[in-house]
Amino acid sequence: MFLAKIHVLLKPTVNDPQGLTIARALGRLGFDAVDAVRAGKYFEVQIQRSDEATAEQDVKAMCEKLLSNPVIETFTYELESGLVKLPLGS
Repeated sequence: MFLAKIHVLLKPTVNDPQGLTIARALGRLGFDAVDAVRAGKYFEVQIQRSDEATAEQDVKAMCEKLLSNPVIETFTYELESGLVKLPLGS
């Protein structure tokens, strides 16, 4: 069993209005050292596969087909192996 931790972000060339809004709000709250913020999505996906290569293929396909928009977003992921149980209903 594997746990995929997936990060999806807008490409650097794509405007990020949510990130800009967060950066401005942080500045107003006194966090003057914040230079920029990029907002994104984070997913944890539990996969029941016997080998890492197949699990990795699954994760890549999930990201390319559903979890990210390849035109405007990039994704990265890491796989953890072992007995990992996400809460039911996840």
